Amino acid sequence: MGLELVQIQPSIPRLPRPDWLRVRLPSGDNYYELKGLMRGLGLHTVCESARCPNIGECWGHRTATFMILGDQCTRRCGFCAVPKGLPHGEVDWEEPGRVAQAAQAMGLKYVVVTSVDRDDLKDGGSTLFALTIKALRRAISQVKVEVLIPDFRGSHEALEIVLEARPDVLNHNIETVPRLYPAARRGSHYERSLRLLAHSRELQPDIPTKSGLMVGLGETFEEICEVLKDLRSAGVDMVTIGQYLRPSREQLPVARFYTPAEFATLKQEGEQLGIRHVESGPLVRSSYHAHEQTASLG
Repeated sequence: MGLELVQIQPSIPRLPRPDWLRVRLPSGDNYYELKGLMRGLGLHTVCESARCPNIGECWGHRTATFMILGDQCTRRCGFCAVPKGLPHGEVDWEEPGRVAQAAQAMGLKYVVVTSVDRDDLKDGGSTLFALTIKALRRAISQVKVEVLIPDFRGSHEALEIVLEARPDVLNHNIETVPRLYPAARRGSHYERSLRLLAHSRELQPDIPTKSGLMVGLGETFEEICEVLKDLRSAGVDMVTIGQYLRPSREQLPVARFYTPAEFATLKQEGEQLGIRHVESGPLVRSSYHAHEQTASLG
């Protein structure tokens, strides 16, 4: 079984997007209030740093994904718009408290926390993840916290630090198929990411695991299915599948655009493999409607 894909010439930049990929520019009182709150507390969001197409919708509904540990990533993934380089200064140990303050001010009951890669730190930033989870629980009654973590360079100790803080969901994105890792995920390893997800289930089987991948970088339908099989074998409960959109000319070009019907096919493929929840659509991202994905697990 295969997908009929819309072929896009990767050498032509900024081609018009299909109708199903067009979104409104962010605006509205909630959007500007939230932007002011983040700047006032010196916080970063992946919504802004990664130029997420859903920022207008999510911020309009007063939801956001907090990005801790600064806004400089030590890796140079070919798809990502987050600034690259050696982070400036020491770890900001007051950041967890400010994240909790912002989440409380927003009235959040479900919070997603992610970070840049911090390969310069011995613990990969895992201690700050744990402190942020704890700060959120102190500040907000019955809050649920999802963490979208880096691979910590395969460190089981770093993963254990995060899991000991008891997040409600442990998310780590596989991002793409193994063949495209050298171009798309420089410094990362496909098998290492799978091992991290599997090890999380071994250590804390009651904490749901989640992963996500982009399509449109040049992968085949068969390669996507193999990734879904691997995620299922690693015990992953939830998978998100979304269209890769080139943030700027500095990132990899789009090789293909998938249609909504094709995303529906991918959802069906994942569910038939036994993955408990598959969120698949052109604008789906890791934390898009995250609280609804978790609720679907029952």
